[in-house]
Amino acid sequence: MTSAQVDNGQGGRQAVEVADAGPAGEGYQRALGARQIQMIAIGGAIGTGLFLGAGKAIAKAGPSLILAYAVAGLVIFFIMRALGELLMYRPVSGSFSEYAREFIGPFAGFVTGWTYWLFWVVTGITEVTAAAQYMTFWFSIPQWVSALIFTIILYGVNLISVKLFGELEFWFSMVKVTAIIGMILICAGILTLGFSDAGDTASVTHLWSDGGFFPHGIKGTLMTLQIVMFAFLAVELVGVTAGESKDPKTVLPKAINTVPWRIAVFYVGALIMILSVVPWTEFSPGVSPFVAAFEKMGLGLGAGIVNFVVLTAALSSCNSGMYSTGRMLRDLALNGQGPKLFTRLTRSGTPLVGTTFSAALMLVGVWVNYQWPGDAFTYVVSFATISGMWAWIMILICQIRYRRLADRGTLPQSAFRAPGAPYSSVFALAFIAVVVVMMGIDKDTRISLYCAPLWAALLGISYVVLKARNPENKAFAKN
Repeated sequence: MTSAQVDNGQGGRQAVEVADAGPAGEGYQRALGARQIQMIAIGGAIGTGLFLGAGKAIAKAGPSLILAYAVAGLVIFFIMRALGELLMYRPVSGSFSEYAREFIGPFAGFVTGWTYWLFWVVTGITEVTAAAQYMTFWFSIPQWVSALIFTIILYGVNLISVKLFGELEFWFSMVKVTAIIGMILICAGILTLGFSDAGDTASVTHLWSDGGFFPHGIKGTLMTLQIVMFAFLAVELVGVTAGESKDPKTVLPKAINTVPWRIAVFYVGALIMILSVVPWTEFSPGVSPFVAAFEKMGLGLGAGIVNFVVLTAALSSCNSGMYSTGRMLRDLALNGQGPKLFTRLTRSGTPLVGTTFSAALMLVGVWVNYQWPGDAFTYVVSFATISGMWAWIMILICQIRYRRLADRGTLPQSAFRAPGAPYSSVFALAFIAVVVVMMGIDKDTRISLYCAPLWAALLGISYVVLKARNPENKAFAKN
């Protein structure tokens, strides 16, 4: 926190040093070790966007999707290094809204905190609904039953302890990583040894011989950017763990520095291998590229394996949503920008009320999604993308402003400076602007840009009301 005194969430006040506000005074337990932080960072970059969404993107862009993931991956690296610089300056839980509050203003912190909370609630709705759908692959049970069971289990895990959350996320991430590495090795074996049904036709020439590397032109590639960026959403989650990491100033830089090779292996590497074994023309929007590749290889168990992995990815995302929403609501409450009851912690140091409130909304969302399916899923995903990218925008702007102040000597220099900043941050902001423009051009995602102003108006009205009711609250005063 930027203030000298904060509510500890249990009826008291305690002093906090500005340079170490979050870890010292938030009341959380430092229970996340290096092993768990590393896998949370890895798992955050691997979700259903890769396992399912890539099929639609391949149909739109062909092999040039590889380039889209590579360039977007570079942008994500710039964002994560910008976040890393801020985290080493001041590691706090609820970091995005904290930094926005400090370097832009109280309203920016308010908007960022509530928007990131909404992002995870919306994402949780889509993911738990998807997980329920994946269960029908094996069992003939109503989707709402599976959704209810998954939500209750993940809710319980997040209330027991942060260590249990970290352990569950570790194994979720391990499944995803193992699946992708396994696919890469199988494809490499087919290309070099020629085994399986795909052995006779597999060739790296598929990357350019079937209509060229850009079969639908540059525009086709640009139109996939929203899908590509959605796949990377949640990579910033490692920043939310700062207040509960055992050694944030050692662990977090190591986790952030793994971003380039994670993207190179899990996205670029996996797509190169898959598209070399299976021509891009054989993929369809509604089919996972992993399932299509397994079928082409003649591996009958492929569909079941991929379904299990995608189920794991969905549950991992929902688990992360449960974790982050409670922390973000508590950060807002501690700053007087949310109801005080959200400050309450359990004995194990988890935000009880915030997590409960978010989980309840996820269940309501599941019911709504069940009642009105159709295009609702596409619209929700689009809104999740635009709200998730808001956190990235705030990270970049805050890093630029922090660097300016640090270079002047007003603030201490971070021990983990972002390379190429501020130019790398400006480039990342420009890239995000291009993605937003592409979302406006695509009729399927345009609705999210209509919803964003409505959400902004709601936040603006709420902020004015809160400020009028609490005129003495320092949380509404400019820094």
